[in-house]
Amino acid sequence: MNYPIILMILGMAIVTYIPRALPAVVIHRLKFSPKVEKFLRLIPYTAMTALVFPGVITVDASRPEIGIIGGTVAGILAWLKCPVIVCVVAAIATDMLLYAAL
Repeated sequence: MNYPIILMILGMAIVTYIPRALPAVVIHRLKFSPKVEKFLRLIPYTAMTALVFPGVITVDASRPEIGIIGGTVAGILAWLKCPVIVCVVAAIATDMLLYAAL
């Protein structure tokens, strides 16, 4: 067994995990201004947009309306403040239904 490689993988896992876990542990102790709290609440929707939009414009070159409709569903649900996972799953379900119907 090649122990240096295993140690390197474990080290990389720890170094990656710490910056992700540390905010979750410390965040409840910090007090933010209302503007910063609003900004932090909008991050999931911004990330969703970055993940969904490329799929909207590249979903199917012969039927771009499917991607546009799915993206619109995700946008409306995000505007209604639905959880991000609900927006993404609804957009995927909409696209799947449109593919089956057309």
